[in-house]
Order: sequence, then C-alpha cells, then structure tokens
Amino acid sequence: MNKHLMHCATLFLLLLAAACTRQDATWQRIAQDGVLRIGMDPTFPPFEEFAFDTVQGIDVDLAQALATELGLTTEFVFLGYDGLYDGLAVGRYDVLLSGIVPDMRRTQDFAFSEPYFNAGLVLITRADSAIGRIQEMADRTLAVELGADGHVTATEWQRQFPDLTVVPLASAEAALQAVLDESADAALVDNISAQLFLAAEPALIIVDEAVTVEPFAAVVRIEDEELLRRLDEVLQKVAESGKLQQIISHWMRP
Repeated sequence: MNKHLMHCATLFLLLLAAACTRQDATWQRIAQDGVLRIGMDPTFPPFEEFAFDTVQGIDVDLAQALATELGLTTEFVFLGYDGLYDGLAVGRYDVLLSGIVPDMRRTQDFAFSEPYFNAGLVLITRADSAIGRIQEMADRTLAVELGADGHVTATEWQRQFPDLTVVPLASAEAALQAVLDESADAALVDNISAQLFLAAEPALIIVDEAVTVEPFAAVVRIEDEELLRRLDEVLQKVAESGKLQQIISHWMRP
C-alpha cells in the first residue's frame, strides 16, 4: 500500500511539474528573447491605426508601457479582426491587445487581463445642466444614435422615467451635437465617441458613473498563467501611476 501511495504521489508531482513547465514556457521564452509579441488589428482608431507606415494609438502606447515595465521590447503582428484569436492560438504572438471585450465563450482556451478601458455607455450633458445623475432624466429630452446600444437602453428608460423623450439621430456625434446646441438635454452614447467629442467641447461633461460596462482587456492563451500574472501586475502599476490615463487622454484629443 505504501509503495502504491508513493508511486501515485510521484506520478502526481511529475504531472504537476510538467503542467508548470508548460505554463511557464511562454514567459521563459519571452524573458530569454527580451521581446513581447503583440497581436492587433490596426483599423480601430484611436486604439490602433496605421499612420505614415507606423502603427499608433492607445493600445500601441499601452503595449510599449507594459513591455517597458517588464524589461522587454515590443514586436507588433497585424491580422484582421476575425483572425485575432486564431493567431494567438497558433502562437503568432504572445498577447492580443486590440480593443478586445472579454468573450466568456472563449475562456476554455484564452484568459483575459484586468480591464484597462470601459467602452460602455455614458450619459452626457452640458456642464451648466441641472442633471447630476441618471435618475434625473424624467421630463427630459435624450439624444441617441439610431439603432445603437444607447437607443436600446433609452427605450428601456422610457418605462422608468415619466415623459422621457428619446430623439434618435444618425450618429453618436450628432446626438452629442444636439446637447451642445441645446436641442436635447442629454445624450446616451458609447464612451469612445463621448471622450473624443468632449476633448474638443469642454462645455459638455459625463454625468454620474458609466451606464453600462464594456471592458477592454488583453488576451493570452489559457496555459500562459505566468505571463497573465505579470501583465496584470504591470497593468495595475501603469494605471496607478497615471500613465494609463495619460495615454488615453493623449489619443482621445481632437
């Protein structure tokens, strides 16, 4: 019996060691080469886009900041959006950083970092408006982008807030312009559109907290646990230092 238990224990330790070796293999190779390979689709400004044969944007600067904290350099690999997960699965790059919202259907094969940006809906109004929170939208006029998530949420709000008038317009920018022109009391749009518009229009502000959460996160293969741990550590460091917000503010300018 004792020999059997010892054999089982030895086998367990060997399997555990093999699993740990697989989990750490990617990080060991990255540390040895000194290069972090980043996959992205460079057609999503202001997060990533080509300009004069150089890729630029929030995700590019964030990748470089994370690599610097890890003592690494960056190498960017570009694919179309539909092929990004496949490229990561076959090892064309180590990290996927391309405005990715975590997909819970993929968690058997991939793991997601802590979020670094919320692209969800926000409520926008004029800085001199009496609206200070979402609950004050009764008897107001709300501009939205026709058919977008904000339009769907606004329709739901009409059952909650008495006499809320929803005005669908052609784009998020048109909805925000309606607030600026005072033809609407507020607008409900995605945070990316809001940030870009507000950078040029200080007369508008974001009211209250985000209405919905649509987090952007980095993605690694499920077995690359050590890489994910290190990414989360430096992502927290970059956020706490204010560097992340500096990067976002820089690329959200008009």
